[in-house]
Amino acid sequence: MRLTSTRKPKDTGVSSVLVAVRGDKSDDQAVRLACQLLNPHKGVLYIVYVIEVERSLPLDAEITPATARGEEVLKEMEALTEAYKFETAAELLQSRRTGLAVVQEALDKQVDSIVLGVPYKEVYGSFSLGDTVPYVLKNAPCRVILSRDSAPAVSPVNGYRP
Repeated sequence: MRLTSTRKPKDTGVSSVLVAVRGDKSDDQAVRLACQLLNPHKGVLYIVYVIEVERSLPLDAEITPATARGEEVLKEMEALTEAYKFETAAELLQSRRTGLAVVQEALDKQVDSIVLGVPYKEVYGSFSLGDTVPYVLKNAPCRVILSRDSAPAVSPVNGYRP
């Protein structure tokens, strides 16, 4: 005897995802990953670019080169999402710390997940997540998904990265 279920398959997509972009090569993969996570019929994708403002300047200071770069990056990321059928909102933010701005946006927008692209970066010979990722991991009100770039190739001759 074969049993069949009358239940509909569970919808695995989430309804809202926030992606923080930085203007580097890890952004494309992070945005694509966020698009794959979202429910294709009712998902909302929030893309944010954070300009870190030095303490010597007012928080709302106009930083023209950084603003122009942020708008360019957001436009590129929005173009990546055009093939998908959900709402996309891109926003340029200014903050003293990127991690703080990402967590605050996640709280304000009540997102289900945050996706962060993480470039492969070494500091003094050891892999480093920097300051933003640990802050978001510790303080985010929701799931945080990291998309790390590939590590540089290891030399077969001496076992070290070139």
